[in-house]
Amino acid sequence: MLWAVLAYGLNVMLGYTGLLPLAHAGFFGIGAYTTGILTLKAGWSFWLAWPAGIALAALAGLLLGLVAFRTRGDAFSIFTLGVGVIITLVINKWDDLTGGNDGLNGIAPPAGLEEASRAIGLKLSGGFYLLALLTLALTVLIVARARASSFGLSLLAIRGGEDLARSAGVNVYTHKLRAMMLSTALAGLAGGLYATYVGFLGSAVTGPTTTFTVLLYLLVGGLGTLAGPLLGTALIYSLTQTLKGLQDYQYIVFGPLLVLLVMYAPHGLAGLWARLRANRPARAAKTEEVSGA
Repeated sequence: MLWAVLAYGLNVMLGYTGLLPLAHAGFFGIGAYTTGILTLKAGWSFWLAWPAGIALAALAGLLLGLVAFRTRGDAFSIFTLGVGVIITLVINKWDDLTGGNDGLNGIAPPAGLEEASRAIGLKLSGGFYLLALLTLALTVLIVARARASSFGLSLLAIRGGEDLARSAGVNVYTHKLRAMMLSTALAGLAGGLYATYVGFLGSAVTGPTTTFTVLLYLLVGGLGTLAGPLLGTALIYSLTQTLKGLQDYQYIVFGPLLVLLVMYAPHGLAGLWARLRANRPARAAKTEEVSGA
């Protein structure tokens, strides 16, 4: 579910705004490491450190956007990829703060979560699951409301063409900055919860591999759709776990799967589902005509 939250954040930029930032895992790492450092080294409660990580990820997204949005197209993606790599390098080199290559170990569960879980008849793992589910539900609500607002409509206009959006009165630069902040805040949201759930942080999770994995979730589920990030994450993550013992052969499964998706569902699983639903009334009407004849 945490990876779905991360995919929803990427969908704000790629699916709604039409821009592909490749530093998404870096902002996930900012949220995760901020939460871990504040709880481990500063003695903060998780419930205070988590919002701080979200805020810092959003601020970092704003700073990136101020520079990156001066570029367009492939240059934007390449620039953000470079920033993502720099974030990982900083985490690796800043040993005193981040633990460097050794990472951060011993991040405690949220205060009160175990007691609250017991009160409703759950183990700590069940409490984490419920917290992750609530986080995912909040993410879907935030994205849905943003998508239906004038802000969301402006993002879709930008996706259709920046010059056309400007001619319609949309402040393209400001809206892209707001989209970047929302996207990176959601990445920080997922990262903070990941830190306390796993209890250990290493720099590998902040690297480009994580970004491209989440991008795969999004492409499989469907860009620019509300259900797409969840569907894509559920399918690919489930397949990954099922084929865990066949690590060397996973791509033999994923390769043909992607080819089939491109051929039969170019808009992802959500697009395929929408197309099937749209065709159902037409099939029903055709059946009635045949029966009447």
